[in-house]
Amino acid sequence: MHVYTYSEARQKLAKILDQAENTGKVLIRRKDGRTFALVPEHIASSPLDVPTIKASISTQEIVDIIREGRER
Repeated sequence: MHVYTYSEARQKLAKILDQAENTGKVLIRRKDGRTFALVPEHIASSPLDVPTIKASISTQEIVDIIREGRER
């Protein structure tokens, strides 16, 4: 984990954000000695958020397949 001074962090913000994303955490130290952690936020995605596919099937065919499956 790397520690940056406040001045370095201001000058190299984009680089520090990338490093925080890659390593999980970066520390920034102020002149008075206080230290702050820069941690990337993890955004949870829905398990139902899946990519679509191109299919040449009609709505009626889908309904028929589902009905057939329920009858078994």
